[in-house]
Amino acid sequence: MTQLPMGADLPVPAQALQVAVTWQTVPGAPEVDVSALLLDGGGRVRGDADLVFYNHTAHPSGAVRHLGKSAPGAPGSAAADWLWLNLARVEPGVDRVLVAASVDGGSFGQVRGLDMRVTDLSCAPVAYVVAGVATTETAFVLGVFHRWEGGWRFRAVGQGYASGLAGLATDFGIVVEAPPAPIPGPGYIPPPVPVRHQGYGAPAPAVTARAVADPFSVTFRPSVHQGRGKETVRCDPALPPGCWALLEIESYHSISTTIESCDAHGRVEDFLLMAYEDDVRARTVAVVPPDRPLTLRVDADTPWTLRVLPLAHARRFDSHIEGHAHDLVVYDGPPGVLDFSHHGESNVTVHRHTPAREPEYDAEDQELLVDAVGEVRVSAPVTGPGLLRISGDGPWKCAMRR
Repeated sequence: MTQLPMGADLPVPAQALQVAVTWQTVPGAPEVDVSALLLDGGGRVRGDADLVFYNHTAHPSGAVRHLGKSAPGAPGSAAADWLWLNLARVEPGVDRVLVAASVDGGSFGQVRGLDMRVTDLSCAPVAYVVAGVATTETAFVLGVFHRWEGGWRFRAVGQGYASGLAGLATDFGIVVEAPPAPIPGPGYIPPPVPVRHQGYGAPAPAVTARAVADPFSVTFRPSVHQGRGKETVRCDPALPPGCWALLEIESYHSISTTIESCDAHGRVEDFLLMAYEDDVRARTVAVVPPDRPLTLRVDADTPWTLRVLPLAHARRFDSHIEGHAHDLVVYDGPPGVLDFSHHGESNVTVHRHTPAREPEYDAEDQELLVDAVGEVRVSAPVTGPGLLRISGDGPWKCAMRR
């Protein structure tokens, strides 16, 4: 994709976009954190909620979310920190959405290959900005989305600051009492295709059935499906057979929201998600059948949005993680004891999913670790890495003891 020069701008669609700030891992160099500031016509935030970053991961309007960063790779490999931005949902009082990068415990003079890449949800490129040469800067404004004649445009900025995220936020009206501490754990892992592989925005490589032996590494183009009520979703036939797909659904003011898998004849096969909360933003997992496209039955009383994503979008942890209600997380660590707590009123379960020991007979292996009701504090042995599918109605915590 053609690099956008500093100061240049271009029109962008008022729709959902993915923003990746990427860099090259270098021994001793600090990690990069991405943030977004929603600014009014005077170039100031309206309140602290208008800063979205690792300690405040979602704007109240739902227009901006911080997805998290990739786990550290080998020296010289690509790393990224991700935002999800829906310009169509930006409130009328917001004139600009500024995207910045910051470091703690070092400077951008130690960081190599810093850039910003914007794609739509099909991974098609929208904008590409390369940061300039840095020395002592600890924060960079990389670009800004701004309103223009009833639509939106993106402008490359590349302005450095020596005051870090706290100083940058203060300049735009945020009251900062103390430097925020980073969230432990690597968070979300972005799909590798749009970051470095085969050119920016290139299609995902073909994946053979044998390559699915490691379902954590399989990638494919994300897809978005929208509907209302009960509808059947037929996923992309190009999804690799046998791979795990992360399902993320949003629905609001619905009595219930369910996702079910279907057999070859379109009949319901398994319940993948059952949520009875008024507002749902939940994640679960499905295995792509070996002999046919993945088919799902989605049911909610109100409009819903379903995203089918590579498993790389799931949050990962090796010691501690927190969440709410229904989620899917990846445990990366060795065998240990899971200490799980849940604060709610209804049934809560934790299932552990792992690759099938006998793949010729089973798509995956499942183990029920927790099955309880209401306020829960329980421990369960975990024999190694795997997916944890959590279903509840309140906040929960996972901690591993070894």
